[in-house]
Amino acid sequence: MTFKAEYIWIDGTAPTAKLRSKTKVIAGAPAGLDALPIWGFDGSSTNQAEGHASDRVLKPVFSCPDPIRGGDDILVLCEVLNTDMTPHTSNTRAALAEVAERFAAQEPIFGIEQEYTFFDGARPLGFPEGGFPAPQGGYYCGVGADEIFGRDVVEAHLDNCLKAGLGISGINAEVMPGQWEFQVGPLAPLEVSDQMWVARWLLYRTAEDFGVSATLDPKPVKGDWNGAGAHTNFSTRAMREGYDAIITACESLGEGSKPLDHVKNYGAGIDERLTGLHETAPWDKFSYGVSDRGASVRIPWQVEKDGKGYIEDRRPNANVDPYVVTRLLVDTCCSALEKAGQV
Repeated sequence: MTFKAEYIWIDGTAPTAKLRSKTKVIAGAPAGLDALPIWGFDGSSTNQAEGHASDRVLKPVFSCPDPIRGGDDILVLCEVLNTDMTPHTSNTRAALAEVAERFAAQEPIFGIEQEYTFFDGARPLGFPEGGFPAPQGGYYCGVGADEIFGRDVVEAHLDNCLKAGLGISGINAEVMPGQWEFQVGPLAPLEVSDQMWVARWLLYRTAEDFGVSATLDPKPVKGDWNGAGAHTNFSTRAMREGYDAIITACESLGEGSKPLDHVKNYGAGIDERLTGLHETAPWDKFSYGVSDRGASVRIPWQVEKDGKGYIEDRRPNANVDPYVVTRLLVDTCCSALEKAGQV
């Protein structure tokens, strides 16, 4: 008996990493993550090594059923190591693991809203050849063939994520034609990040079967069109229990160099998307407010009403590395809450 394991990893392409994968045929029956072997690949072909010393190591860190192949086949997310088993410089998961462990007692959890855009060749899906569709307005959460493009792909992707057992919590059409969103979470930092990377892989792989491509470009169409973000919802146990911790977390994100420290790591092309228009705050100004989608960080109205809950960092780009954004939010907010004695 054999099964197929699709080993998936994040490469070293800059400024935005790509997903890579290859198939390993393994004898026997699947026996859990710890039983999966490490594997290798040519790092010189993925911007992770030079040709004279090109071997890099794939270490399995998350596995789930493969919804495309079915049967006993699985998807295996891996982190990249050097041959001495130290984390490769492109391995952002290792840094998150350390921060998540340090603040685990605060029980941080995340929900990430992944926006993306379908393309048919060089045009966003739904854009006519040689022109533009009607202005934004009716596309968001719309219905009907005149306003919605790619729903068959979106539904197939949702089904694949559910069959894989991922913590996907919803989908919706977004503000621009051909633009959609799915949400992963609420989950702990490592879990939400691992599952987001696998959900992204499944998005690309599902769209492949329909002959369209999906992009996380934060500004896929220049001009008066919404960009694509990865709004990141965050809370700790203290934030879920009281409003003072909500304010402490928001204030911590605006202190000193923190706004720039975060924004410069929130995805390439952030200045093209965070212009102060199209439901964004300016990239170089920090603000927070209740029910304010023009602020850097939004406090949902229900959170203010209930006096507890979560915050939404609206700044991360669609192409942000989830390991990086979760690490920064945990490190900044949990440190502040710890200092304030709100843990």
